Amino acid sequence: MIPENLVIHQESRVLELSYANGENLRIPIELMRVYSPSAEVRGHGPGQEVLQSGKRHVTIVSAQPVGNYAIQPTFSDGHDSGLFSWDYLYQLGKTQTQLWADYEARLAAAGRERDDPMPLEAQGKACGS
Repeated sequence: MIPENLVIHQESRVLELSYANGENLRIPIELMRVYSPSAEVRGHGPGQEVLQSGKRHVTIVSAQPVGNYAIQPTFSDGHDSGLFSWDYLYQLGKTQTQLWADYEARLAAAGRERDDPMPLEAQGKACGS
């Protein structure tokens, strides 16, 4: 579903999407960052995902349109390789309660907290940098 309006709220760190049917979704930027559809986060295949942490205070410094189907945000931590399709953003907004629970469970399983800095060995792991 293509939004009619998109607003990045810097202070509350939320991306707000408004749709023609009157629906509004507010997606925390931290959620977008930890679920970025980039290879840097998702890896290049199953089991190569890189668990993100320390992203609570990340903001979006810019967002470029990609055709009529996506945006490419640049996050304040320098991450800029994720293409967020309109469908993916809608999915993030609609399923964020479950996504937060999954994220917190993965952090707990790894013995990490949301605000822990990224381990050095995890930085760049997915793309081999």
